[in-house]
Amino acid sequence: MEELDGEPAVTVIPGVNSKKNQMCFDWGPGEMLVCETSFSKKEKSEMVPSCPFIYIIRKDVDVYSQILRKLFNESHGIFLGLQRIDEELTGKSRKSQLVRVSKNYRSVIRACMEEMHQVAIAAKDPASGRQFSSQVSILSAMELIWNLCEILFIEVAPAGHLLLHLLDWVRLHVCEVDSLSADVLGSENPSNHDSFWNLVTILVLQGRLDEARQMLSKEADASPASAGICRIMGDLMRTMPILSPGNTQTLTELELKWQHWHEECERYLQDSTFATNPHLESLLKIMLGDEATLLEQKELLSNWYHFLVTRLLYSNPTVKPIDLHYYAQSSLDLFLGGESSPEPLDNILLAAFEFDIHQVIKECSIALSNWWFVAHLTDLLDHCKLLQSHNLYFGSNMREFLLLEYASGLFAHPSLWQLGVDYFDYCPKLGRVSLELHIERIPLNTEQKALKVLRICEQRQMTEQVRSICKILAMKAVRNNRLGSALSWSIRAKDAAFATLVSDRFLRDYCERGCFSDLDLIDNLGPAMMLSDRLTFLGKYREFHRMYGEKRFADAACLLLSLMTSRIAPRSFWMTLLTDALPLLEQKQVIFSAEQTYELMRCLEDLTSRRPVRGESDIQQLQDEDIETTKVEMLRLALARNLARAIIREGSLEGS
Repeated sequence: MEELDGEPAVTVIPGVNSKKNQMCFDWGPGEMLVCETSFSKKEKSEMVPSCPFIYIIRKDVDVYSQILRKLFNESHGIFLGLQRIDEELTGKSRKSQLVRVSKNYRSVIRACMEEMHQVAIAAKDPASGRQFSSQVSILSAMELIWNLCEILFIEVAPAGHLLLHLLDWVRLHVCEVDSLSADVLGSENPSNHDSFWNLVTILVLQGRLDEARQMLSKEADASPASAGICRIMGDLMRTMPILSPGNTQTLTELELKWQHWHEECERYLQDSTFATNPHLESLLKIMLGDEATLLEQKELLSNWYHFLVTRLLYSNPTVKPIDLHYYAQSSLDLFLGGESSPEPLDNILLAAFEFDIHQVIKECSIALSNWWFVAHLTDLLDHCKLLQSHNLYFGSNMREFLLLEYASGLFAHPSLWQLGVDYFDYCPKLGRVSLELHIERIPLNTEQKALKVLRICEQRQMTEQVRSICKILAMKAVRNNRLGSALSWSIRAKDAAFATLVSDRFLRDYCERGCFSDLDLIDNLGPAMMLSDRLTFLGKYREFHRMYGEKRFADAACLLLSLMTSRIAPRSFWMTLLTDALPLLEQKQVIFSAEQTYELMRCLEDLTSRRPVRGESDIQQLQDEDIETTKVEMLRLALARNLARAIIREGSLEGS
């Protein structure tokens, strides 16, 4: 897309004086931090007091609206359904599905608009009421544009049928006539109501001729003098040829019938048949497509595109799509009359009538406050194969670029980010990379939210992100002294270093308290204990305790000895292991063989010979050393006794 035609709008931050002081800012994925610095723009040495606040500027504030959140949630399901439409479908079946999807999008917009309208009416604060009313206007404009794009680009209505669709489009979006009709018909004498002729005129302007005839019959009943000309006008309305949905007549036949009907209307005008009733004469001129008469009804038409459709209805009902842009531009110029400039909505509709899809998307991107509209409309048009040739210079096509922008905005919201994941999934070039960048920035406030993020990453084989999330959760668990959870997350992250750290914490807790916490986890480590040597030791040491509890003393003794001789046990834990061997050494039955006892003695001597020589110590250290010395003496005594018993037992067994 080309560069913007004008400068972007300036956002004024209350309390910040950018002319006086220098600003500092920092960009985020969906927002920006702004604050004043202490440096004045003028060359002064002294520091100037600055604004003490830091401002958060969000680019997609609409995601925080409760009602618009419903729009985002509902349209998410429609979007996913559109992506799953079978590419093999062609012709009418595919077109009908795409039209159905478009209507679903519009129904969601209209539902949100109606809810927003009710909220605006119920608002107690005038400022809130104005804000909601503004949102209603924006949603109404969005549906107006989408509906026109549906007619021109998706349904691709041919000549004849095109005007029927445009009439429905105008009737749907210029709906004041319904309330006016209820007001007039609800009066005691409708034909004498002040707005009676305004109602009839609007009905004719919208091509609702059957309803207009019914209103004229009320005038004829109330005023016998005008009954004759009312009947003539009613007949003209009834006989006006128009292509109906089920009609099989050709365009040529329709044009001939319409020409005859038009000539008949002209004869009545020339004969001054309705000269006695200015209202009926004005209606006749409207039906003849007289531009001057139509422009006299500006207040009833209310906008130029209503003027356009009425003008086509009564001057060229079989208009071809290719000619629409000419009528649209001239209708806009005639309606504005040089008195005012076109609004952004006018430019968007004009671009649509010119079949310039890219200009429609560009103008909508500038005019609307969020990316929802352009992202979903562009995606739908892309499925209609209308944007295939338009690639952007930075590697992604227009559809993907707009979906990425919309999904990025969703990630700024604490719960809507889950919708953004699916939008990234359907961006084949840059979606995966963008998802990885955004998902790392999601604050993991709760474990439930972390599990959601983790599941999303695992489903998409995002290995690095899975590891990162597990590490974060493991660190949080360690800080909260939840060692079981920390160990579980470190195993899930396959982080050997952190698993070692947590295992050390388990062993330290055991030394302090004399028992293990989270036994279920440690008992069921399985192959996961091979992640690190320390974790293996933790699992095996717990297995030793389980064997001892089951009175499988021989197996427990072999496992204990292997933990020490294989050097898998940390040296700092050897004294604990040797102390655990004491009850086995004191059993009536000889558990350790002579060879095993020698190994234990060697481990004890190795441990005691390498103890550091300390200088002056305090009382606590002296007491600890005394306890350690006592343990060593007890171990040596128990090992000597066990060695003697083992030698005697083994000697007697050899002798026998």
